[in-house]
Amino acid sequence: MTLTVIDLDPTGWLVEETPTGARPVPAHRLTTHFVERLSPPAWATDLLVYVHGWQTSPDSALATTRRLLDLTTAQHERRPALYPGLRPWRPWTVLIRWPSRSLPSLGGYRRIRDRAHAMSTRGHAARVIGGLLGYLDGRRPDPAAPPVLANREGQYLHLVGHSFGCRLLCEAVQWAAGEEPATLGWSTPQPHGRPFTVDSMLLLQMAAPRDAFATRFTSLPEAPLRGPVVATYSQHDRATGFWHLRAERRAGIGYAGIGTAPEPVSSIRMLPPDERYPLRALDHPFVSVDAGEVFVRGFGPAGAHSDHLRPESAHLLLSLADHSR
Repeated sequence: MTLTVIDLDPTGWLVEETPTGARPVPAHRLTTHFVERLSPPAWATDLLVYVHGWQTSPDSALATTRRLLDLTTAQHERRPALYPGLRPWRPWTVLIRWPSRSLPSLGGYRRIRDRAHAMSTRGHAARVIGGLLGYLDGRRPDPAAPPVLANREGQYLHLVGHSFGCRLLCEAVQWAAGEEPATLGWSTPQPHGRPFTVDSMLLLQMAAPRDAFATRFTSLPEAPLRGPVVATYSQHDRATGFWHLRAERRAGIGYAGIGTAPEPVSSIRMLPPDERYPLRALDHPFVSVDAGEVFVRGFGPAGAHSDHLRPESAHLLLSLADHSR
């Protein structure tokens, strides 16, 4: 199976299904639960962790993740020459589900915004997701060992978030910031001696203020990230435009792109599936990707907020994985 699911409760704690229903995993069993459920297979070339966003049911989260995986497979099979480092491309994916449903209203938007923030700050999501990433990192062959050249025998770890799910990922990565770095892969030094190391982070239509990286996620430059933080945006996204503007008095990243950040922000447009992303386009600490010509479909209160399941998104994810080599 290429897709494994874990579920979080409203406090951000891990839950498991039992014969009598869902219950929180006891703290002393957290690692044991990961061992029982999450063993990266030897055949996997890349490990993906996906966190969904607002208004996503458990079944919809599963369908969305499968669709994204299908798009990456189709894109790679159709244009393998664009990804010379991905020979082959065999991803193994962990879907993190959390309670994100609400009324499609301003009150509902604020409720889930506050829940996503509370799950990671006052709650347990940062610790649990950070623990998950640490577990996966400890059990994958290290692409940067031996420390002379990143090789293609290892397994690369990539994070993908959508909407409020991006906040949960950023909190988890920031949670792990703190010890000292050293090298390889992207031009950003690779951290060693940390809970985990992430090779890339793709944030699709992030539901957070444009200055979130300068005011809230300020430790990301010191966090265990080898590759870039890449965020897409589209002005057809009403959830992070219309609703975010009313809820937080400013547009969100998913509508207007990354504003300010602790490091310079590179701005590029989303490329079509047949045009290669050069390394220089993505090899920056923060990359803001204009998807306004791609993410255009959607009706109702959210607009094109969930129009990210496109070949162009698969192409961007594959390009990040390829340049991680």
